[in-house]
Amino acid sequence: MKAFPFGEGAEQGEADEVFIFSGIIMKNNIYRKDLKQKAQMLRKNMTDEERHLWYDFLRQYELNFRRQKPIGNYIVDFYCGKARLVVEIDGGQHYDEAAIVYDKKRTEYLNNQGLFVLRFTNREIHENFREVCEHIDNEVKRLVTGRIVES
Repeated sequence: MKAFPFGEGAEQGEADEVFIFSGIIMKNNIYRKDLKQKAQMLRKNMTDEERHLWYDFLRQYELNFRRQKPIGNYIVDFYCGKARLVVEIDGGQHYDEAAIVYDKKRTEYLNNQGLFVLRFTNREIHENFREVCEHIDNEVKRLVTGRIVES
């Protein structure tokens, strides 16, 4: 097996696309082997907020989003390969000190992979669903076209 930067258990997953980051041609298809089964379990057991965002917006979005996508050592809630966008929904467990540090490290890793990360709280999903969807749509358009989108 080839040596990958993610340590033990890393394997080549299914290829999403080839992209160029910092002048290097890369594929976003490497993840820890043990995460594939966990991602499948998370897809079957989505939170109410994840289910709402998926079934009421992202599932039928014009660009393909994946849910519970393994990337490196992590599983992201939602991922759009064409926009290089990760969407995370944070529940109450994300607010203690250890979780805040972990989320910061995770976001740094994803940013270093050339990904843009959007984070929303469960409360935002419940109380401002339309605004959340508009924000995601604007970011996708900005990332794909490279233009600022007026809301």
